[in-house]
Amino acid sequence: MQDKYGRKITYLRISLTDKCNCHCRYCRPLKNDDSLIVNQLSNEELALCIKAAVDIGINKIRLTGGEPLLRDDIIDIIRKIKNIDGVEEICITTNGILLPKYAAELKKAGANRINISIDSLNKDKYNYITGGANLDNALKGLYAALETGFDKIKINTVLIGNFNEDEVVDFAKLTLDQPLDVRFIELMPMYDSGDFNENSFIPCSTVLDKLNEANIHFSELPHNSGVARLYKIENSKGKIGLISPVSNHFCSECNRIRITSDGKLKPCLHSSDEISIKNLDYENIKKKLCDTILSKPKEHDRLSYRERSKSGRNMNQIGG
Repeated sequence: MQDKYGRKITYLRISLTDKCNCHCRYCRPLKNDDSLIVNQLSNEELALCIKAAVDIGINKIRLTGGEPLLRDDIIDIIRKIKNIDGVEEICITTNGILLPKYAAELKKAGANRINISIDSLNKDKYNYITGGANLDNALKGLYAALETGFDKIKINTVLIGNFNEDEVVDFAKLTLDQPLDVRFIELMPMYDSGDFNENSFIPCSTVLDKLNEANIHFSELPHNSGVARLYKIENSKGKIGLISPVSNHFCSECNRIRITSDGKLKPCLHSSDEISIKNLDYENIKKKLCDTILSKPKEHDRLSYRERSKSGRNMNQIGG
């Protein structure tokens, strides 16, 4: 289905829970401990929503959170999605901590792709940004994903000035010997994006500057339908992606809508508009999905340190 600006909407991001085993400062700040939603969608409701979404043209599903692997029915959820005709990709965004336990089961159930959020390769800095988590556990999750052999594995790294910009080259070098992509994502000024100052918000072009300073030879790849601008280091097995929602937003190419863990449809991450689908039957869910797509804005408002997202929620409540 197309929205009123001619964008074909094929991608549905679903937050399975707003609970998480990390307190990442830009997503679920330590002072914000309201992640106690009990009215989350059941796996039966999720399957009904996805069936309705597929029937209007959605073919890619991403499960996120919070931490989606905290759902004790995660494997059953993926099996149900896999059995819906028309779903071409099932993707998961996770902090990786629980992947040693779940990676093989996730793939067997039908998950195709894994994105793992890692914002520092320094143990102390990782502990700081996650509010107390252990980097070794996340890296064990990454190795488990690599060993399992998903179709695609990506590391998501939020680019933060005066925090991890000095690690850009180290992250980029992870693509040399492993078939994984590292995606640098600009820090977004969310509803409550933690204790960051103006210097924390740096553009993705910083990544290219750092690679050039290190005399690393890379080339830009042809742009595909994704939101990332892709680059490849010479002779590397993986790729580098730059995602710039602040400095150079990609609204004209946006092909997604979202469902929050408490059953609200969001046409845009940075909009406060929400449409409830909780306790609705198939036909009404389908109608609400169509309404959401048709209400999708042309673009979100400008974002900057002083111009905060109008989402009205933190990232863990929407789905990172």
